[in-house]
Amino acid sequence: MSRVRTSRTRLAGVTTLALAALLLTACNNDSDKDGKPAAAPAATTSPSAPAATAPATTPATSAPTGPPSSRPASSNTKPSSAAGKDSSGGTDPGSGVTCEGSNTKTVAAPLNRPINHVLLTVTNTGSKTCFLYHYPALRFGGAQSVPPVIEESKPQAVVTLKPGESGYASVNLSTADGSGGTGNTEKSLTVYFHGPSGTESVGSGATPSLPAQGLFVDDSLKTTYWQQSMDDATSW
Repeated sequence: MSRVRTSRTRLAGVTTLALAALLLTACNNDSDKDGKPAAAPAATTSPSAPAATAPATTPATSAPTGPPSSRPASSNTKPSSAAGKDSSGGTDPGSGVTCEGSNTKTVAAPLNRPINHVLLTVTNTGSKTCFLYHYPALRFGGAQSVPPVIEESKPQAVVTLKPGESGYASVNLSTADGSGGTGNTEKSLTVYFHGPSGTESVGSGATPSLPAQGLFVDDSLKTTYWQQSMDDATSW
């Protein structure tokens, strides 16, 4: 009888221990569920934003180039000394006055060489520089027209006379062999002066003295352009 009670007592103790273990396990599980915060979900890595692309650098605009001729002139640029050519092909100096009868003295002197030529010498008697434009417009006696000019004698620039300086032109009066046609002897001469355009006479004319016997002229009568030097004038 005592053995049976002892066995039952032992079985009850084991059962009690097993129930206690189960209760302890249940408590631990509940503590895990209620006592610990839920683990945070792993952060999802967002794809990295593409790096901002720097705007392309606009190349600097180059200053227009061009042949100096396509380039615009500066307002400070001084005019070239060759600017403003007159109809004689020379350069208009752009200052001073036009040579004419009132500010010059004109002399007509026959030449030995070349023969049948007269040298006209115009001297500036004024106080300002004057310019001899183109060629002398000549009137012998009562002629109604002026003799033509020798185009090949055109100078490179306008003849410029400072006070006291002289310019020159030579006049071919007639041919040496008589091939110049009919002619006559003239005892008076008037020299008129051109302006820059070459189409007008300006100021007063000059009336240089001629030899007492006069000068023989024929249809070949012609004159040179005004020249800066006597040698240039007498070479025609």
